[in-house]
Formats: sequence, C-alpha cells, structure tokens
Amino acid sequence: MSKPSRFTLSLLASAALAFSISSTTANASVLLSGWEGSTESRYGNLAMNSNDDGSSGPIVFDTFEALGFDNGVNFFGTSYDRFFINNNGNITFNGPVGTFTPNSFPNSNQPMIAPFWGDVDTRCAECGDVFIGSPNEDTLVVTWNDVGYYNQNSDPTNTFQLVLIDREDTGAGNFDVEFRYEDIGWTTGDVSGGIPAQAGYDAGDGENFFTVPGSRTAAIADIDESNSNTGTPGIWKFAIRDGVLPGDNPENPILPIVNPESPTDYEFEFSIDDPDELVFIDPDVAVGYDYIVNSGPDIASVLLPEGYDDNLFDLFLWDDGLMDWLDTGTDITGGVEYDFTSPVDRFRIMGIDVSNMLEPTPDAFVTGLTFDGSGVINMNQNAVTVFVPGPTQVPAPSTLFLMLGALFSTFLLRKRK
Repeated sequence: MSKPSRFTLSLLASAALAFSISSTTANASVLLSGWEGSTESRYGNLAMNSNDDGSSGPIVFDTFEALGFDNGVNFFGTSYDRFFINNNGNITFNGPVGTFTPNSFPNSNQPMIAPFWGDVDTRCAECGDVFIGSPNEDTLVVTWNDVGYYNQNSDPTNTFQLVLIDREDTGAGNFDVEFRYEDIGWTTGDVSGGIPAQAGYDAGDGENFFTVPGSRTAAIADIDESNSNTGTPGIWKFAIRDGVLPGDNPENPILPIVNPESPTDYEFEFSIDDPDELVFIDPDVAVGYDYIVNSGPDIASVLLPEGYDDNLFDLFLWDDGLMDWLDTGTDITGGVEYDFTSPVDRFRIMGIDVSNMLEPTPDAFVTGLTFDGSGVINMNQNAVTVFVPGPTQVPAPSTLFLMLGALFSTFLLRKRK
C-alpha cells in the first residue's frame, strides 16, 4: 500500500548553543532537556515543520560556532561533516531518506543511525515535533517529542532522542551515540504492513551494522522500560572508535545489557558470518567463568585478557558421563589465542584471583571467541563467584578494574559477508 505524495523540508533554524545541561525532568525523565538556550520547547529549535516522511536540510557541524566535532564523525571509515534528520526516527549521512517502513539492517548504501525508525507523522493537531539542540560544546541532541504515526494518529505518541557526543579526546572523528526513550506508545504506521520499528545503526556497506534487541518485533514497544547496556532502562549507549562498532576489538568491546535481578549470569546473542572473526564481549569479573553455547555453532577458540596474576588460566571441560566439570590440566595464557582440539559447546575458565575485585570499566575481562560455523549464537557466560566478607581493594593492571558482576544480555549483529 502506498501513501500520498512525499516531500523534503529544509531546516528552519539552527540549534541553540549552550554550555550546561540543567537536568532531566523532575519525574526521572531519561531525556536531555531544559538547558540554557533550549527555548520554550526545552529541546532546542524546530528541525522541520510538521510533516509526513519529510527531512531536514543538511545539518553541518561547522555551522555551530561553539560546537565540537571539528573533524566531523568517522562512521565506519568515512568522515562526515553533515547529516540529515529524517522525520521517521533516524538520521542519514549521504542524503535525506523518506522510507517509512524500516528495512532490516543492512539494507542499502545509505549510512544511518536510527533510534526508532518507524512511520512518524507530525501533522496531527495533538502531535509534537522534531527538535535539534546543543546542551554543551560536545553534545548534539535530536528529539522526537510526542510524535504520532501515519495517518495523523496522535493516540498514542512516542518521545525519544538521539544524542551525538564528540569524543575527539580519544581520536579524530570518534564519537558516542545515545538512544534515549522516554515513552514509546506505538510501533508501526497504518500502511507499514504491521512491521514494527527498528533501532540501531547501519554503515550502508552491506556488512557492518547493529540492531537493538526487539527491533522489527512487538518487543520494540518495551524499549523505554526494558534493560539496556547502560544499566538505566531506556538509555542505550555506543562508542564509535576509529570508525568501527563496539565488539570489533578489545579496546571497544560490546557493553552488555544489565539486569540486577541475576547478579552472576551473563547471556549473549549475536550473529556470526565469518567463523574466524574474533568477537569481543565484556562482562564484569568474578573468580572464573562458564562459557555455554545454548544454540548455534560451537566455540573453536578463545582469547583471554592479559595482566591477571601469573597470566595463566585453568581450563575445565564438561564431562557428560559425570555431569560435571573436569580439570584438563591445560593452562591457557592470557593474550594468546587458544584453539580447542575440537570445537566445544562449553568450557570453564578458573584462576582469576579474588583480590582482583575492583570497580568495573569497559576494559574489564574482555573475552574473544571464534566459532566453527556461521549463524545466530545464543550463549551464556556465567560467573563463578565466592563470598568476600567486606570490601577489599588491591592494585591491578592499569586498564583492568574488576568486581563481582550483574546479569548481562547482549545482542550483536556482526559483519555480513
């Protein structure tokens, strides 16, 4: 089914610049709002008139005198000095996009960052609008405030934000992306065939992309309340370093989804297209871990981090006859990839000294894994823990900060080839 004529709108006004965020709203809103110069809207200036499937003109970083992003953004190896805000819940870099039904990533040659790609319609009398603003010199915020869905429906509405944060302090073109979801009431428009919205980002090269769990399913309706990779429901954050997505290397691993109700189990689900490609996952640390494949290809090799005590870890394998773990007598050296004699669906690592329990960072116990085939993998990484009476802190290697963990669930769509 098709819609009436489509059109593209020009940006009406530049974003107001300020240098501090006042606060989120009093009811514990996850939105950035109310900063100095944020106008009556509290979110900055209008990005485009009320419309259906419209877009802004090019948003050029250099037009904001006090804003950072001096080198633009490095998105999967290409530097961009501008982007386009699309009414349908995303920004693109090569030009405006009016597509209202989300295609599954990767889908085109159009690089895109999409907090909520769905059929937004702001023409209804009770609908809100799309705004752009800058709370400080390092931050640019796009807000879809109380936006409706096609065809001019305003009950319910959605409110969410895309935040771009300049991280040139870590390298030219580096930046962080935040998705902030205040209230998600609808998932699809009237003529999208029932296909719900999609959240994530796509390099536009047919290979590199990430999809937030629940995308293009009914579960996306809960993204404002479900657990995220920041520990705060409704806020997702991603670090784009040297143009690549999290999980590509140990310095920028995937940050897991946090659920405090199960403090020692970690669940990961991701797609593997190149079995030889290392995928890095990053929970917190206990004294050991069980790695268990629930479904999908088996584990072919493991790369453990360096710098723990004697840099050796004890390898245990599961014995189906005894229904227990058996010490293989093999030591795995941190920093050296270990190939299993034959692929395994589970193994245990022990040998992390309890004295290493310090505060966690994204550089904690980063594990690299390869698999014996392609496909979607669902696996658990369960912490082996001990009770420690009272807080204990001792020096540790400079980039390793450790503690007992929380439940994690990370969904990663890796390179498609």
